[in-house]
Amino acid sequence: MRHLRIAFGLMTTLPFKLPEDWSAGDSGRASVWYPLVGLVIGGLTWLTWKGAMLLFPPLIAGVIALIVWVALTGGLHLDGLADCCDGLLVSASVERRLEIMKDPRVGAFGVIGLILVLFLKATALASLTPVSSFGILLAASLARWCILPAGFLPLARPSGMGADFASGFRHSFIFWGAIIPLAIAILLGTRGVLSGLAGISAASLTLWFAKSRIGGVTGDVFGMIVEVVETVVLLVFVAN
Repeated sequence: MRHLRIAFGLMTTLPFKLPEDWSAGDSGRASVWYPLVGLVIGGLTWLTWKGAMLLFPPLIAGVIALIVWVALTGGLHLDGLADCCDGLLVSASVERRLEIMKDPRVGAFGVIGLILVLFLKATALASLTPVSSFGILLAASLARWCILPAGFLPLARPSGMGADFASGFRHSFIFWGAIIPLAIAILLGTRGVLSGLAGISAASLTLWFAKSRIGGVTGDVFGMIVEVVETVVLLVFVAN
């Protein structure tokens, strides 16, 4: 259960303390539990959405659900998204892009990326129906599973969260971790399967783009993957 506790401690603001005897590679060894963590995040967000829809107009309910969603993760993945928008989209050398991504300050590309993703998520949540709202569960779980295939890519920098993940990651985790998002997608029917495929495709494109711009992946890229996949899955659920 140590790695399950690590997964919750890393990925959420829920009261799970990280162990004091942290070992190199623990974030990678805990990654098999990431989809389960996503399911819990999605479940709490869905409950918030359900309750807010009973009290407020859809748009306000969607924003409230999104606030809880972000609060549950401490904005971890949004930070990665902003850093990647700043670094990957700029015209510069690989070394300069990595420097920009490491800089804690947020630039124009990062702000624009955050605004667009948050706007899309809020409006998508506001557009969900009682049936399609279960797409929240798939979005949160699948997005965290999509981090796992990044373990096949080279590291863009030899240190940081990406390096710790790679040192403990095992390829078999991809198959064990897929059980939860795959089950959710199947239970949600055709729309669930289509949104799952769309999310995986979006993650693949994100990884390809990161590799083409910085030669591999970093912890920030993991965060961008989560945000992109969650957004795409939600959009598929509200598409006509």
